[in-house]
Amino acid sequence: MIIGIDIGGTTTDIVGFEDGKVLFPLSVRGSDPVSSAAGALGRYLAETQYKLADVVTLAVTGVGAAALESELLGIPVIRVDEFRAIGRGGVFLTGVRRAVVVSLGTGTAIVEVDEGRVAHWGGSGVGGGTLVGLSKALFGVSDIEVIARKATKGRLDLVDLSVGDISTVDIPGLPPETTAANFGKMADDASDNDKAMAVVNLVCQTVGMIAAGAAGATDKSTVVLIGKLAAFPVAATVFSRLAILNGLEYRIAPQASFATVVGAAVEAEGT
Repeated sequence: MIIGIDIGGTTTDIVGFEDGKVLFPLSVRGSDPVSSAAGALGRYLAETQYKLADVVTLAVTGVGAAALESELLGIPVIRVDEFRAIGRGGVFLTGVRRAVVVSLGTGTAIVEVDEGRVAHWGGSGVGGGTLVGLSKALFGVSDIEVIARKATKGRLDLVDLSVGDISTVDIPGLPPETTAANFGKMADDASDNDKAMAVVNLVCQTVGMIAAGAAGATDKSTVVLIGKLAAFPVAATVFSRLAILNGLEYRIAPQASFATVVGAAVEAEGT
């Protein structure tokens, strides 16, 4: 089997990959790249039926990948470019062949994939870090899981100004619920849940509109969304509205949180 490892700044994701199947994805915390990779591998083997001898290759990606040598615990290490891992993971998990793949991490990376060709298109500083920072400033919460739970209970109409709020007639191509101004209607009695929903909406809309520009520039009709923020329950609602607005298909990848590390394993299998 191949083990994929995505070494981030504070979290390391790891998956097994065998016979075209993703096996037992998990995340561990750690700041040192080498110890994070070794610790993740040790935990992975401890929690599955696999042994060290079953692993033929470690496919590593992420900001900490460069710190690893050519071997780890005697297993060959292949480094996979993170943008390529993003693209390969997004299309593998969704089964599409041509798409713009958007990784909603701390910031946002946008990759074009076309029949196996992968190219970095661009990105944005708006992402999960924005979500956490604004949530901390607005209602004192920085735990992303708590923010997600609050957002599911929030009302967007108490914070955002919609097209329906400012127009008494229908505007072709702009449904009444379309956001006219994020945080443009902040009610004095807006709750923390409402603010959480509005922050998620702001981040996802911003990323989704940038992705729409990328799709138009690269002649793609599908936007694939990966990353932990893409897996937020309310994110699906935001992107479904953008799909109607932009005439695009926004697809949240299965196992979106692990798409990049899956892409690293897929890439290594083909080398």
